[in-house]
Amino acid sequence: MSDLFATENFTCLRTNLQQQVCDDRTDAWPAEQLRVMADAGVMSWDLPVEWGGLDLEPVDQLEGLRLLSSACLVSTFVLTQRSAAVRRIATTDNETAKQQLLPGLLSGDIFATVGISHLTTSGQHLKTPLVQASETAGGFVLNGVVPWATGATQADFLITGGTLADGRQLLAAIPTDAAGVEVQPPVELMALNASQTGAVKLNELVVNKWQLLHGPMEQVMQHGTGGGAGSLGTSALAIGATAGTLRHMTEETRRRPDLVEFVAPLQAECDQLTTDLRLAATGDHPAGAAAVEQLRRQANSLVLRSAQSWLAATKGAGYVSGHPAERAVRESMFFLVWSCPQPVLAANLRELACSGSTVS
Repeated sequence: MSDLFATENFTCLRTNLQQQVCDDRTDAWPAEQLRVMADAGVMSWDLPVEWGGLDLEPVDQLEGLRLLSSACLVSTFVLTQRSAAVRRIATTDNETAKQQLLPGLLSGDIFATVGISHLTTSGQHLKTPLVQASETAGGFVLNGVVPWATGATQADFLITGGTLADGRQLLAAIPTDAAGVEVQPPVELMALNASQTGAVKLNELVVNKWQLLHGPMEQVMQHGTGGGAGSLGTSALAIGATAGTLRHMTEETRRRPDLVEFVAPLQAECDQLTTDLRLAATGDHPAGAAAVEQLRRQANSLVLRSAQSWLAATKGAGYVSGHPAERAVRESMFFLVWSCPQPVLAANLRELACSGSTVS
């Protein structure tokens, strides 16, 4: 495990994030949180060494995400979307795009995000792709709607793509102020509203050759992912959010020792999942490749149960809008919809329905 998580600098960062949790409004944005992350060197974690980054091993990136999300879930979620953009840029063969974008991403002067769900999950059942691409002499033209893009209202670049008539897909770095880009107002969500997540309309958007990152190719999202945290990242955030909830509950036990009975097993489960996450990141988990799905299912379950336990412990006070426990319950629901594979969702639904269990 990297020594940087034990440094005073990182400890101060986590403390700052805990004290400056972003308001849960669509007109809020974790600008200050992202600034302190940049000052602490977080923006270098996933960049290649040759571009001034640290290029941390996946196990260290996941540990960092887990620790940061225990302090502030919304700003860490925004960070994951920036990291996804960085990975797509860092793994392109387009050197011009790297030169244009990576230095600014390292310093924090440029913020980039992704709008890629329509290339993997959202709208895949539709006959007509949500974003259609056509080839021209100088590049490509994109038309359609990117349904989900976190922080597009704040981003300088959006990493997104479209599908050609022959089924091939492309991925490009799009300036958000380019002609043909219309960033929609953020939608009001159950939680994480400060992530300013919403749709982006593309109308005859011209993609020049220097902006093209990957493709055209079949299933472009399976290429250029790099060595980042990958799909384990969602579990890392769920485990981190759980740790944050349990930190609050542990503080409550100092006044109410009767709660120790309920906090202790949740904490033990969280500790075990943290260990399992590290084993999965290094390829040493006994479940092998199945560990990714297994971890997500278990992390989803734990973050939901922990948040609801905190709400129950706070009684009526926690049910008041704006109370941290009330917010934790809403934020925990995010993991049921964020990049949640169907088998994981089915397993969580069975648990919620007590399917296969004897209920008296």
